[in-house]
Amino acid sequence: GEEHYNCISALHKSMRGSDENASLYWLARMLEGGEDPLYVARRLVRFASEDIGLADPLALTQAVAAYQGCHFIGMPECEVILAQCVVYFARAPKSIEVYRAYGNVKECLRRHTGPLPPVPMHLRNAPTRLMKNLGYGKGYKYNPMYKEPVEQDYLPQELKGTDFFKEQKT
Repeated sequence: GEEHYNCISALHKSMRGSDENASLYWLARMLEGGEDPLYVARRLVRFASEDIGLADPLALTQAVAAYQGCHFIGMPECEVILAQCVVYFARAPKSIEVYRAYGNVKECLRRHTGPLPPVPMHLRNAPTRLMKNLGYGKGYKYNPMYKEPVEQDYLPQELKGTDFFKEQKT
């Protein structure tokens, strides 16, 4: 019932707050109460990107490995895998930079009126001769061929200069 959601919320918030003891408590309370370990593991995958993100990019690897370990061996053996992951996450540095930036992109798309801007011609793939003749891919600079980063626009003209990693106005 409701306690299912209350406990996963408490686990999530304890890890976010870097409280490893509380994190283990809420994990154990869920598992000992019969919670599906794969449910917990799925939530840890989300937490890895939502709350830890680029502060520790290996967190996502930890979460996916924990999910796979739980899938392979099940309970009760997988409880220590989840415990390790939960403590790792509680101790990890946190960053919501990507989570926030992606939210800004979604908000930009929701606010847009009319048709979305077309993909710039130089970014379009040109698998056919007709597409090449129409200008698809023309002027594209293939970065690996250059010693230095190249100057090239990747966003549609209407969004030039937009930085989704900065706070967006609401």
